[in-house]
Amino acid sequence: MTNFVNMIDSVGGYLFSHSFLLGAVNTLKLTMVAQLTAVVLGFVIAIAKTSRWKIIQSLAGTYIWIFRGIPVLVQLIFVYNALPEFGIRLSSFQSAFVALALNEAAYMAEIIRTGLTSVGKGQHRAAHALGMSNWQIMRHVILPQALRVIVPPTANQVIGMLKTTAMASAVGYTDLLLTAQQVASANFNYVDTLIAVVIYYLMFTGILTLVQSYLERRMDISRRGPGARKSKSSIILKRWVSKIM
Repeated sequence: MTNFVNMIDSVGGYLFSHSFLLGAVNTLKLTMVAQLTAVVLGFVIAIAKTSRWKIIQSLAGTYIWIFRGIPVLVQLIFVYNALPEFGIRLSSFQSAFVALALNEAAYMAEIIRTGLTSVGKGQHRAAHALGMSNWQIMRHVILPQALRVIVPPTANQVIGMLKTTAMASAVGYTDLLLTAQQVASANFNYVDTLIAVVIYYLMFTGILTLVQSYLERRMDISRRGPGARKSKSSIILKRWVSKIM
């Protein structure tokens, strides 16, 4: 019993120590920055994948094939250790950010492409017939409906990204895992330090899961009343019709 109490005190001390708090902040920072960048890049690649130009489709498909086919750890080590051979030197954070964002963009491109293509082509033609530009169609017609398909898997990708950032410790980025390894190498208390890391990750993933559940409920039309089944895009189209009339 005494050993158990001592372990709780030890784990609690690690949880609220400056080094572990800094490691937690670094983990969240890398997760958010890499994921947001991946969403933006993924959107561009998804648009390219659905392009009418075959060469653009091929380039987008090649990008997805390469970055989905190479393990993330290999990409991390390549960016950190191999790029200096070409005169490109990046810090541990920059290397982790570049590798994780480029890798995740390949997965996000497929998720976003699936969402965009889930909107019927008839709505594209109707919007064009009403005189809407491509940007207006994307903003008012396609995206409001595509987000219902895109958001749930994207939330899963954020959780996956959070856990994948642990690989950044391999290139010297001071995240939670590297912090635990450094502390444990000094006092050989691997059990308590790793338990503290596990608690942080479970807390973060739990919060992200709650946010994901909330967003899915908000976007689930079947949970709403019959009057709420009209999508925002249908309302926009009706407004455009009224302007023309």
